[in-house]
Amino acid sequence: MTKAEIANEIAAATGLEKTAVVSVIEQFMTVVKDSLAHGENVYLRGFGSFIVKTRAEKTARNISKNTSLIIPAHKIPAFKPANSFKEEVAR
Repeated sequence: MTKAEIANEIAAATGLEKTAVVSVIEQFMTVVKDSLAHGENVYLRGFGSFIVKTRAEKTARNISKNTSLIIPAHKIPAFKPANSFKEEVAR
């Protein structure tokens, strides 16, 4: 499902204009991205959590050149669904 399809469904269900719904969706994504960029997690009760995970430093190998390099520790965004979300999908 794409952002446009989500906007169409929300607009149909709420009676709002599609442009207004797209604007709200884009602003929601901006707020989530900015929060994660500042190290803040986003919790949506009943849906899930957008969290920042820290990956540890590790050594990788380039087999074709027979060399190894160190990948430094870094942060990545992740989503953890709520238990009710997981149960609904499992049905």
